[in-house]
Amino acid sequence: MTDKTTKAAEVPAPRFAMDRMLWDHLIAIGTLHILCLFAPFTFSWGALAVAAFLYWVSGCLGVTLGYHRLFTHQSFETSKFIRYSLAIFGTLAYQGGPIKWVGQHRTHHRDSDKNGDPHSPKHGFFWGHMLWCMMDDHLGRDPRALAKDLQKDKFMVLIDRWFWVPQVVLAIALYFIGGFGWVVWGVAVRTVLEYHSTWFVNSASHTWGYKNFKTKDDSRNNWWVALISWGEGWHNNHHAHQRSARHGMRWYEFDVTWYTIQAMEALGLVRKVYVPDVELGERYTGGDVPPSGH
Repeated sequence: MTDKTTKAAEVPAPRFAMDRMLWDHLIAIGTLHILCLFAPFTFSWGALAVAAFLYWVSGCLGVTLGYHRLFTHQSFETSKFIRYSLAIFGTLAYQGGPIKWVGQHRTHHRDSDKNGDPHSPKHGFFWGHMLWCMMDDHLGRDPRALAKDLQKDKFMVLIDRWFWVPQVVLAIALYFIGGFGWVVWGVAVRTVLEYHSTWFVNSASHTWGYKNFKTKDDSRNNWWVALISWGEGWHNNHHAHQRSARHGMRWYEFDVTWYTIQAMEALGLVRKVYVPDVELGERYTGGDVPPSGH
């Protein structure tokens, strides 16, 4: 057994531990879920429209297009104005600042479905879905160490530190425009939906679905996760071709974020969009032989 293999085997699996609980995360996530209980009593079509619009702004543009495909994997290039706008939109999902988010996701790819993976469902579905984000890293790692490229940007450092401010400002603005109902729907309901759509990529898309590519992890393509997460559910495609701006690679793999990137490219808002040249064969179902064309 090599030193590398020995070290990998010695890495402990993540587990629940009260001494590692991030109480501020637990309180924030819990409060937003509790506020959702008021949703049936504060419903209005205006509140629903606001929630839907902000779900697209913060979820599709902010997290999926910005945090993930641009900042983490550098799938395309764009201007500083758009980069910074996408970073602010991403903070509205209340999943942390861009530097920490990117570092955690790069850690996931590096150690996918191994003990070093911060959110693999192999350590329990509930752990991979949401419990992981309420705990400090079980190996004491600082996720920002894998996002040194973003740490060179003073604006990214600033918004990473004060990521909660845009959400608070938004909540105050919604309250004065539409009252408590708009806050419930535009902040709480919308953010909780974004939480679970993102978390399902970590949990469900590493548990159920099919593979187009042979990978060294349990990533799967899951259609219903793709629908609620703006195309992120085509997760096996993504793990096989991490830098690709396009995650849905078959004609029926609907990827809203990819279509958004295409529209932005047509408008001259993004450039150098990376899409790998792949030829898809039959779906990969297991064994030692990858599908034809790979």
